[in-house]
Amino acid sequence: MSYRLLSSNIINTEWSALLKLQNFPNSNHIPNFFLLNRVRCCSNNYNNLEMEDLDPTKLIVINDQRSLDRKISAIRNAGPSKLQVIADFDATLTRYWVNGLRGQSSHGLLKQGNPEYDAKRQALFEYYHPLEFSPAIPLEEKTKLMEEWWGKTHGLLIEGGLTYDAIKSSVANSNIAFRDGVVELFELLEKKDIPVLIFSAGLADIIEEVLRQKVHRYFKNIKIVSNQMVFDDSGRLVSFKGKLIHSLNKNEHALDMATPLHDQTGGIDGAVADNASVKQRTNVLLLGDHTGDLGMSDGLNYENRVSVGFLMTDPCGEWWILQLSCVQSLMVNPILLILVTFIHPIQHLSLG
Repeated sequence: MSYRLLSSNIINTEWSALLKLQNFPNSNHIPNFFLLNRVRCCSNNYNNLEMEDLDPTKLIVINDQRSLDRKISAIRNAGPSKLQVIADFDATLTRYWVNGLRGQSSHGLLKQGNPEYDAKRQALFEYYHPLEFSPAIPLEEKTKLMEEWWGKTHGLLIEGGLTYDAIKSSVANSNIAFRDGVVELFELLEKKDIPVLIFSAGLADIIEEVLRQKVHRYFKNIKIVSNQMVFDDSGRLVSFKGKLIHSLNKNEHALDMATPLHDQTGGIDGAVADNASVKQRTNVLLLGDHTGDLGMSDGLNYENRVSVGFLMTDPCGEWWILQLSCVQSLMVNPILLILVTFIHPIQHLSLG
């Protein structure tokens, strides 16, 4: 639902995290404070870097190389049978910029076919969105505001008579696209039976439709935890199923809500991993773009977790840095790098 406007401060702590920046209109417009913050977060090995040496399209800066190497080595040695991937959807798996314009989210692309209700949802966005990122609002209060925002929005979708045909039309006419390498990543993970949990505060039915229209195939290893719609026999939205998920309450406890992707007819094609077995996979690759995404693995008894954050910009040229509470490394590169440096070596290991 939300467009991420993110703090310009990087926090140095003890976690391994990768921060990524891509799909922006012009890398030459990055202001100096952004590059300086990147240098400050580096370890002693990088303290002598000059700003002009930093290529914002290729740079990888590691704050704690040993810690990151240790985690990646442990995950590789444990093999694919111990690994799971947990990923946010909007602006993580999808591009922040598409054809020179801000990419749409799974909430933002939706047109109900009822201009009055589209306008009402936009008014909610304009009111609540600044509150989502306001540093002056305590987390507990902000969480209640997000519950209020999402609840009102879902109510408008029902009241305004949203249909599944409107979802299909909205996706077909949307400005949304996957990041380079996402499909290849999905294919490799499926080949090695590594489960992918797409955890989104958006709308599950729209995410499924985006996968159908943009990827044109089904992945048996992918499950979605998101706000799931219930339609009547005429295809009209009548309710939402399960717990409301917003940007600040993502956590692994909601794994019981995870559902496999459906095929074009609504059926499930082939066997899927049960949720209990997924919980036994104690190595986690976590992908996100929002501080709330760090909670996606809460409740999971993991041994090693590598978090990958995505840096973004707003269309006005002002740059913001994702404020992860565990930053140890900063990466600027396409998602394909995850294949090369992390996932690809695992595929050559036997299933343990």
